[in-house]
Amino acid sequence: MQLYVFTLGILLGSFFNVVGLRVPLNKSIVKPRSHCPYCGQTLSWFELIPVISYLLQGGKCRSCRAPVSPLYPFVELVTGLLFVSAPLLTGWTAELFVAWSLISLVVIVFITDIKYMIIPDKVLLVFAVIFLLERVFLPLDPWWDSFLGAAVGFGLLLLITVVSKGGMGFGDVKLFAVLGFATGTKVVLLAFFLATLFGAVFGLIGMMAGKLEKEKPIPFGPFIGLGALTAYLFGEELLYWYIHSFI
Repeated sequence: MQLYVFTLGILLGSFFNVVGLRVPLNKSIVKPRSHCPYCGQTLSWFELIPVISYLLQGGKCRSCRAPVSPLYPFVELVTGLLFVSAPLLTGWTAELFVAWSLISLVVIVFITDIKYMIIPDKVLLVFAVIFLLERVFLPLDPWWDSFLGAAVGFGLLLLITVVSKGGMGFGDVKLFAVLGFATGTKVVLLAFFLATLFGAVFGLIGMMAGKLEKEKPIPFGPFIGLGALTAYLFGEELLYWYIHSFI
């Protein structure tokens, strides 16, 4: 079963690459077919096998030998690994569909924010509908915690945006609202703490290594996604560890 789930994950990861790279540019995710951005050559099916094609071609286009971005296989592999890991943490329950949806949103946001520093409204709207349908059949306990989580996520990030005078993008605010609806109040608050922690550590290491400039903005979406997944999948264990270690 794990092999099937991993295969599904890397295939979806390939699709998420298309979504993440095209939607912010208002391009169709169906047409034109995938092609080399350098020579324009349309890619054949054996050039589109997730991860494997990249390795067999040495990370280069078969036609013009231009380098292919490692973002493609990275996203495919990470999506596959996350998909196959999710049931180990949630169990083979209906909640697994929420976990997979959450992973899908995080991966797409990672691509759009890394590439364009944008979190498209179209993506957020689609996943808002998906989470709404899922929580109708798989409600949180209590059921209204989805709405409270969305309000808390939106309100907290909006407050920070206002106080920091635009230090955080409004896309991040809307993303936290969607995440809050899917995960609830407790998880979205933990997600915010972890996202801030991950972002601060990354920024500090980047500046110490001379790779980041102090005033240069960095996309916060990937850290939000990492914080949300960590809080959703490991939140109970982290809170238990914190309470019994420091309180």
